[in-house]
Amino acid sequence: MSVRIRIVALLLTLLVVGSIGVGARCLSATSARCTPSTLFSGGPALDVPYAETRTEAVEKMLDMAAVGPGDRVIDLGTGDGRMLLQAAARGASGLGVDIDAVLVADANASADRQGVGDRVTFRTQDLFETPIADADVVTMFLLPEINLKLRPRLLSELRPGARVVSHAFTMGDWKPDLAERVGGSRLYLWVIPADVSGVWRLRDADGQRVMTLDQTFQTFTGDLGQGGAVFDGRVDGEWVAFTVREGERSVRYEGRVQGDTIVGTIPYRWEATRGS
Repeated sequence: MSVRIRIVALLLTLLVVGSIGVGARCLSATSARCTPSTLFSGGPALDVPYAETRTEAVEKMLDMAAVGPGDRVIDLGTGDGRMLLQAAARGASGLGVDIDAVLVADANASADRQGVGDRVTFRTQDLFETPIADADVVTMFLLPEINLKLRPRLLSELRPGARVVSHAFTMGDWKPDLAERVGGSRLYLWVIPADVSGVWRLRDADGQRVMTLDQTFQTFTGDLGQGGAVFDGRVDGEWVAFTVREGERSVRYEGRVQGDTIVGTIPYRWEATRGS
């Protein structure tokens, strides 16, 4: 093999290895890309490669979260902004964040062209440092480990009843309230549950008893008074439902959580307050 051929072969090998090293930042199981700035400028370290969400999946995610006028949507890892732009077309407002400045600039330009720049904003920002407490809906197409890292914040910072929609990936043992499939896309919805764990004083037609509840995400069980049991408990945003069994008698309760008070109307008027 001539020296010239060896040099060419070496250069081709370096080119392939370099391309793999650069392109690995953008690998995904779906259609994925990075902007030249992200690829070649040494740009930000990507938590998640950018992958486009198909239009039909965008629409379904917004349908699942019932996004409409008055909702504030925060899109984490917004990419080209298509999720938030479509939410704005439904009358919502919101914020999209991404660490790729070129994609963010494109998204803001699209918002201006579509006449929704006064209602949606896109920022170059770390999704882990983005305030989310004022969101009615959080949308994301991230990775399983990123979802799990965000999960404690979603549960503690979002208000009860806020909705979270994820494209492709779940939240570990926090089961979704709704799962759908559009084409090859799996979509998941969670409704943030109110916190009902702890010791409550239940007052109803049978008097007053101590009720202790143990909550796991949107489900709970517990004990009531002397030998009573609470089971089949579920929290849907601010709304709570559970069954009380005392002796041979079982009664289904339903009510609304308001901080440290639950006001119930089923099976009759009842109330519970949290505190020892």
